[in-house]
Amino acid sequence: MDPILSVHIKLLAVDLLSLNVQSYGPLTFTHKNRPIARAESLGVVVSRERKDKFLKFLVDDGTGCIPCILWLNHHSFAQRSHPIDLELKARMALEYAEKIQLGLLVRVRGRITVFMGVIQITVADVVLERDPNMELLHWLDCIRMSRRYSDVNTLSRQSIS
Repeated sequence: MDPILSVHIKLLAVDLLSLNVQSYGPLTFTHKNRPIARAESLGVVVSRERKDKFLKFLVDDGTGCIPCILWLNHHSFAQRSHPIDLELKARMALEYAEKIQLGLLVRVRGRITVFMGVIQITVADVVLERDPNMELLHWLDCIRMSRRYSDVNTLSRQSIS
């Protein structure tokens, strides 16, 4: 298994929303021919809709809007988790839901999923960014990582030829 699957990859909305989805077998996503399972993005919250079981919101990073979902119904997962873990996850989800307000700059990390044909981030954690320079640093990190993947792919294709 590729170790990149267990890390959150910094992606811009334009890259996240254009991931290649391979639906045969287990659902997988690829970016520049590398499998990706988790993503990190940073932007301004431009939409927020809270229901009993989830909080759905959009994060705009300037290249597009990323749909995000934060599940609040952790009691539904009771059979799969230890009760203490479940309580902690539920408390953290409620804290995250309170943090996410319109117009705030947030960093979201989570699993990449698809709902009704739309790629989204199923949120694992949220951080409020107070420094507006973090948005620029996120962009630079995304560009640097994208170039690095391109270089790795180019080198591996050249060594095969």
